[in-house]
Amino acid sequence: MDQKEDWTLEDHFKNLVTEARDLYLSDEVPCVDGPPTPLEFHRDWVCPNRPVIFRRCIDNWPALSKWTPAYLRDKIGDQAVTVAVTPNGMADAVYKEKFVMPEERQMKFSSFLDILEKKENKQTQTEDPVQEEGVFYVQKQNSNLLSEFRDIIDDVETELAWASAALGKQPDAVNFWMGEEKAVTSMHKDHYENLYCVISGQKHFILHPPTDLPYIPYGTYPAARYKVSTGDEFDVMDEPDVGEVPWIPIDPVLPNLERWPNYGNSKPVHCTVHAGDVLYLPSLWFHHVRQEHATIAVNFWYDMEYDIKYNYFKFLEGLVKSNQSASVR
Repeated sequence: MDQKEDWTLEDHFKNLVTEARDLYLSDEVPCVDGPPTPLEFHRDWVCPNRPVIFRRCIDNWPALSKWTPAYLRDKIGDQAVTVAVTPNGMADAVYKEKFVMPEERQMKFSSFLDILEKKENKQTQTEDPVQEEGVFYVQKQNSNLLSEFRDIIDDVETELAWASAALGKQPDAVNFWMGEEKAVTSMHKDHYENLYCVISGQKHFILHPPTDLPYIPYGTYPAARYKVSTGDEFDVMDEPDVGEVPWIPIDPVLPNLERWPNYGNSKPVHCTVHAGDVLYLPSLWFHHVRQEHATIAVNFWYDMEYDIKYNYFKFLEGLVKSNQSASVR
């Protein structure tokens, strides 16, 4: 699109989004059979910062056939794991104008499985009752696969060799994910190259490229945390030591366009990642995640390169903030 001298900053934002879609983005996340070579991965996907789903490239992982509830109960049932618990499935999300983190509980993995199975079967009582108020999700993002799930590490790889070769580094973290259908990851971005491997079930992603930033609503919110009080009610407790947290308040599944009309100028990309698939989610892409009940996944976080791509993103971020400030004067 030819730019005009009398264009406003809003005109330039719209042109940015349009050109990105026209030049290198697509309306769907492409799927590729088999693992790429390091060169193909870097050339075709990392350099242009484009997401892709690789199919049948972790078929050699025993976890794809082994990781049933019965197997996990036998192998790691007595292992203490960290579980995020919320009243609504929204951990690390904006709630009542606060950025609210989950309550974190240590429990045996067998107890966590009991909760998932009880909810799936819609039972009201069991011989060994378990506390089940709230939504439960194993989502500790501190390389928990290598710490809390060591006894099943041999069922997967602790890196994707082609990704490590392409990126020239080892993963910063390898995480294990499992939870209820109601457990949702609110929209955010990461400074990581993310390789997301689904072992069982399905994950549903809503994606936005970094160029959609002008239309993604951001706010700064005081930090808080859920905490169960007497009577199994969830309180929201302030976390003043954490400070203010910048976060995205909109739900892209049911966006409130009356409150955030500019979001309507963006164009989300939807994709479903099935068992055996690996989603490459590039750094700085905004994403929102839902799942089937008891879906299991493993993901690899590789630290991004803080190169010209990052510089341009921060420049765009500054322009957006300046434009917002000017519009409220």
